[in-house]
Amino acid sequence: MALMITEECIACDACREECPTSAIEEGDPVYIVDPDRCTECLNEYDEPICISVCPVDCFIPDPENEETLMELKLKYERIKREE
Repeated sequence: MALMITEECIACDACREECPTSAIEEGDPVYIVDPDRCTECLNEYDEPICISVCPVDCFIPDPENEETLMELKLKYERIKREE
């Protein structure tokens, strides 16, 4: 499932710079995760890097974008082919 950012976001930019699929964008007032690009860092890291670098723990699973592991893998492969 894609992640989403809560209102606790302080727009520090740490997550956006680290995201391997460029799924995080500036928003107003908090950053936004593009669910079509978020793979939860599958095949890149042991856990989502955004969660690791976020100083305020503002990432949560997005209940409107539930995905299986297979769907995340397919999305990851599609994104890497596009690059």
